[in-house]
Amino acid sequence: MAGAPPTPAEKDALVSSFLEIAAGQTPHTATQFLQMTSWHLEEALQLFYIDGEAALAGAHPPAQSAAEAALAAAAAAAEVEEGFRFHPPPAAALEDGMLQGLGDDDDVRAPLPVRRETLYGDTPMIVTRPNATVAFRDFEEEARQSAWDSEQNATSSSRDNLASLYRPPFDLMFNGPFDKAKLEASSLDKWLLINLQSTEEFSSHMLNRDTWANEAVAQTIRSNFIFWQVYQDTGEGRKVCTYYHLVSVPAILLIDPITGQKMRGWSGMVYPDSLLEDLMPYLEKGPKEHHAAQPQKRPRKVDQETSMVRQGKTAVESEDEELARAVAASLEENKGAGGSGAADEKSNPVEETEPSLSVKIEYPPLPEEPKVSRDLLCRVAVRLPDGRRIQRNFLHADPIKLLWSFCSSQVEDGEKRAFHFGQPIPGAAINKLQYSSEQTFKEAGLANSMINLLWD
Repeated sequence: MAGAPPTPAEKDALVSSFLEIAAGQTPHTATQFLQMTSWHLEEALQLFYIDGEAALAGAHPPAQSAAEAALAAAAAAAEVEEGFRFHPPPAAALEDGMLQGLGDDDDVRAPLPVRRETLYGDTPMIVTRPNATVAFRDFEEEARQSAWDSEQNATSSSRDNLASLYRPPFDLMFNGPFDKAKLEASSLDKWLLINLQSTEEFSSHMLNRDTWANEAVAQTIRSNFIFWQVYQDTGEGRKVCTYYHLVSVPAILLIDPITGQKMRGWSGMVYPDSLLEDLMPYLEKGPKEHHAAQPQKRPRKVDQETSMVRQGKTAVESEDEELARAVAASLEENKGAGGSGAADEKSNPVEETEPSLSVKIEYPPLPEEPKVSRDLLCRVAVRLPDGRRIQRNFLHADPIKLLWSFCSSQVEDGEKRAFHFGQPIPGAAINKLQYSSEQTFKEAGLANSMINLLWD
């Protein structure tokens, strides 16, 4: 637009831009200011805001001194700056020519209409338009804060996971003091299993994570034991430590609830398979049956016979002495005649009713241990009556009779004495395996299992 005059379409666009910036003016007013500045939009806007109606009427301001002119120019600049503070100019409404003029040192940015707002207090309220982009964001700080938040969330989540791993087995524990736990075990005819723990020993946390959380151990405890866990620094824990003379924790005790006697004890970390093996002898019978199988002690005679012994000779002693003399006399009389009879009795001993072990039992030949893929193998562990444990790999399709072939050579009299197998864990699918069974290892469910060898 510098050389040729603008076309009518360009004039209409300049008038529209003038009216968008100078709100409230008429197209006639905009045309007048643009004509006075040769259709330069920025110069027309400056003339409108600085000279105002004086420029429009063609009147010139009265002569002013240099000081007054400077003050007037400063006031006008302040008003323009105030307009910039409240509403930034909509750059989209300006044409490319104006935007290019903003980069020149000689041009001044077009002012915006001045709008007055109500002030509260000493500080003016500056109304700004919302902007989706923050001009001075600290992206490094935001990245560090985001990383910190993620780390805190991860730490919190990790802490929760660790707490769940080492949580005590509340679903197995008896809730109550030691005396009530004994009464409960005695009434249910179950053994009392005690675990003394310490918050300062990591082995205590390992017991919670690995041993008590094991499914086989948990099932065995629910079926045969009352489980009681306590920390050694509590009142009940100190009482148990003193009574059973415990010097280190963690410790596991197997208690007879009827007498309070310690049947078995473990110290430190005890792994699930080892604990199950040690508890097997106590799975077959409870405390009451255990006491019933014990030999009964002969009762003492502390009444009349005791008093007679203290006085000297008793009537019972007199009868015993007479009986002893009569037996001695009878032996003397029959000494000669009774010799031959005794010899006959010695030469003809009474035949034993126990079955003879001289007959060897024939079992199928045992093939070599297979060495194939683990998916095709069935690993079986067998606990022998003497406490030893043996194990071997079989194929899933092998008959279980090979167990007898394998174990008969591992135990004494195994080839002459009949035996069978049983599952040590109560409630399992395998209760008793007989030699007459035609099942395979897969059909019997013996894959990766442990069974007991029991004599018939």
